[in-house]
Amino acid sequence: MPTPSITKAQQKAIQKADTLIEALGWIRKFRDTTTVIKLGGSVVEHPESLRHLLLDIVFMSTLGMRIIVVHGGGKAISRAMDAAGIEPRFVQGRRYTDTATLDIVEKVLATDVNHELVAKIEEYGGRAMSLNFLSTNVLFGEKLMLTGADGELVDLGNVGEVTRVDRLTIDNLTYAGQVPVIPSMALGPDGEKLNVNADTAATAVAAALGAEKLIVLSDIPGVLRDVNDPESLVHSLTASEARRLIADGTISSGMIPKIEGCLHTLEQGVKKIHIIDGRLRHSLLLEIYTTSGVGTELVRDDAAELASNGAAAVAGAR
Repeated sequence: MPTPSITKAQQKAIQKADTLIEALGWIRKFRDTTTVIKLGGSVVEHPESLRHLLLDIVFMSTLGMRIIVVHGGGKAISRAMDAAGIEPRFVQGRRYTDTATLDIVEKVLATDVNHELVAKIEEYGGRAMSLNFLSTNVLFGEKLMLTGADGELVDLGNVGEVTRVDRLTIDNLTYAGQVPVIPSMALGPDGEKLNVNADTAATAVAAALGAEKLIVLSDIPGVLRDVNDPESLVHSLTASEARRLIADGTISSGMIPKIEGCLHTLEQGVKKIHIIDGRLRHSLLLEIYTTSGVGTELVRDDAAELASNGAAAVAGAR
């Protein structure tokens, strides 16, 4: 039978169909798995990028993935503090949180930003639930004390770390097809409210739920072998490979604590971590449902070994 002539419109439609077929294997693979998405304040600040990310989240949830969003809101907090005439203070890279700052963090992060994200997800056709101090809190912790250069403990005010996650509440929502949206704050043992680093909060949630993936959305594309060459993106790294890149200086400066945090997360049982640029349109879908992805994935060494032995359906599966 001769091949029919194809119009440009039909060719474009066929390419879309090919893309859907490519995604089919990943859709099956990740249905009913849990993915925690850490939404950084830098991404929240870009309305168009945020819109596409939330549309991606609605799409993924509709396809049967159990999605949990943990978010920060650093820039919005800084603006509110500036408006209130409060000078921000940082200790070892963490925001010192006194009582006045804590009130702003709670209003901006745990209320305003949190409710806005839920409202937008629902506006785009999804189902979401705020899990904050006004509804149901799911993060519990204790005050975080750092060690100074002289070995003495450094007080950060009302800053904490997560010690317990209410997994049952989160699981019940995801099983019902809802997206829990969690601000990076926790309740202390005496009911005091604590400001928590969003990366560590997302890590705690991912570990507590035994998540298949933790996706860190930021304003960087992932690990680059040459920081001046976007084409040098490293698509996949094992934990040992990442440590070698830190040792030889390929991973340097601000990327080191981010990668070290990812390695610590892998040690807690999360299978894969993806670092992607949340400003890229539909970066979530491109990372999860295409073969090559658009960011850097980090996997445990034992997980990589299983994949190479054929335990994974596709070697290097994202």
